[in-house]
Amino acid sequence: MYGEVVLVTLIIIGLIGRSSIITTAACVLLIIKLTHLDRYLPTIERRGIELGLLFLTLAVLVPFASGRIQPKDILAAFTGWTGWVALAGGAIGAYLNSRGLDTLKVDPQLIVGIVVGSIVGVIFLRGIPVGPLMAAGLTAVLIKLVQLFVGK
Repeated sequence: MYGEVVLVTLIIIGLIGRSSIITTAACVLLIIKLTHLDRYLPTIERRGIELGLLFLTLAVLVPFASGRIQPKDILAAFTGWTGWVALAGGAIGAYLNSRGLDTLKVDPQLIVGIVVGSIVGVIFLRGIPVGPLMAAGLTAVLIKLVQLFVGK
């Protein structure tokens, strides 16, 4: 019962915040629960991030597959400083994602704060909740910084 209440609350928050991603995700999970397909929830939890990353990567690689990005475009991207900054950003992002995954494995209760923070970011900052691993990676860095300054 509690899970359904949380999902309905997320649907309402998603509608108010105009976040179709949160609304749709909560609706799908609510349908799964109400149709007694709960046995698939652990599989969704276990494989959902991988599946989401797969589709995100597919979307990002479509310009390569469609031929809109040519080899000359790739080379041109690294002739200016912005291309090199993008390369560094991609490498740092990948590193933070790996730290986020490690952090969630060690401290899974952090996901509550990350999910609530993502919802707050969507509603109040007009963000897009596509980066729970990145959020976990940033959380890991922030935790390390706090521990460094506080001495814990």
